[in-house]
Amino acid sequence: MIEFIKGEVETLTPTSVILENQGLGYFINISLNTFENLQSQTRCKLYIHEAIREDAYILFGFSTKEERATFQQLIGVSGVGANTARMILSSLSVPELEACILGEHVDVLKSVKGIGLKTAQRIIVDLKDKIGKNASDAALSGLHSSANSTVRDEAVSALQMLGFNPSASAKVVVQILKDSPALPVEQVIKASLKML
Repeated sequence: MIEFIKGEVETLTPTSVILENQGLGYFINISLNTFENLQSQTRCKLYIHEAIREDAYILFGFSTKEERATFQQLIGVSGVGANTARMILSSLSVPELEACILGEHVDVLKSVKGIGLKTAQRIIVDLKDKIGKNASDAALSGLHSSANSTVRDEAVSALQMLGFNPSASAKVVVQILKDSPALPVEQVIKASLKML
């Protein structure tokens, strides 16, 4: 088992990186969150998940152990493959995903490409207890109150009706509510429009 690979960044794209380590070039699939963390780096260390199939040996790399652990939890859910899990982690950060699961925000999960209602519900049911035991402070702070989650849901829904991408809207709304948890929904929507 490969725990991590440390090396020179040879090629970086939003979905993959080629890391050179002692003359070997490793092609590693990454999420957008990891891509953002690697953009200014010439050397890096990625925590690895190996997917070994009959026809392929695929490496998935993550800039943090937490992101890798979340990825492994996601692929443990029936109907969620490695590429779907990577898509989820490209749309939502680990704290955002944890807050989404703990708050049972099916619509936010459904906004991720490739996730339908049943899969979103299954992710929440399967992972809520596991994540609840060791949820990050950021996830718990995203769940200040049911009022806060209602404001978030209404704001995301309104932005979606205005034609904005649901996952981009959710990210912006979560950020605004993290900074100002007491804002009413109208103010959250107005602030979001400035950022989208």
